[in-house]
Amino acid sequence: MNRVAAIQMTSGPDVAANLAVARRLLGDAQQAGAVLAALPENFAFLGINDVDKRAVAEADGNGLIQDFLASTARDLRLWVVGGTVPLRVAEAADGRVAAASLVFDATGQRVARYDKIHLFDVDLQTAGERYGESRHVAPGSQPQLVDTPAGKLGLAVCYDIRFPELFRLLSRRGADLFVLPSAFTVPTGQAHWEILLRARAIENLATMIAPAQWGTHPGGRKTHGDSMIVDHWGRVLARLPSGTGAIVADLDLIEQSARRIAFPSLEHRVL
Repeated sequence: MNRVAAIQMTSGPDVAANLAVARRLLGDAQQAGAVLAALPENFAFLGINDVDKRAVAEADGNGLIQDFLASTARDLRLWVVGGTVPLRVAEAADGRVAAASLVFDATGQRVARYDKIHLFDVDLQTAGERYGESRHVAPGSQPQLVDTPAGKLGLAVCYDIRFPELFRLLSRRGADLFVLPSAFTVPTGQAHWEILLRARAIENLATMIAPAQWGTHPGGRKTHGDSMIVDHWGRVLARLPSGTGAIVADLDLIEQSARRIAFPSLEHRVL
């Protein structure tokens, strides 16, 4: 059994305050026996306005948020998926930043970076909400996998969940589990969050770790929460519908492997 954790937060524009909460909750996950813990999207900074992330963006490999992730992973002897971190993009002449999900091993070494590929440019007319993530975020283009103590981990972020071809590609490359740091809106979360998480897990016979932002943030933005860990058969192993905290679940990769043999849908792919 490998125990993993998903962290739920209500982040705002105060980086130091957010990091203090993240450190406490990662400590809770480690105390609960987790070998890997994942933070939500925008865990260290969720600004009043989307443009604000440009001001706190860090150079790749150097900065307060990245130093925090490295030192916390090392101090806790815990693998940490750093939600997303705004990183400056040298080739983005317009100043857009990357929404980078960073993975640190238990020695504090960074072992993977995934830049969010699918950006949330959506007008939710019925809810009176409009989002244009691509105005300030440069999209990534490369799917990423990393070997962890919990299994081979495929990286994705939030809106990526609506694009099953990304998860199928990661599955074909050997993913045992996925992680999806998120800040889902309330209307889309109520409609689709659980359905999409369980669908991606079921169709790939892979575990889904989905840490989320929850609640009302400074500036008035509201996020859905309901962080979950879903197993390869679509069973919800742990969830936190509201509030902040850490949830943990034990993953049984032996059972998952046996299920893939007994129910070989992955081998039946044609297209």
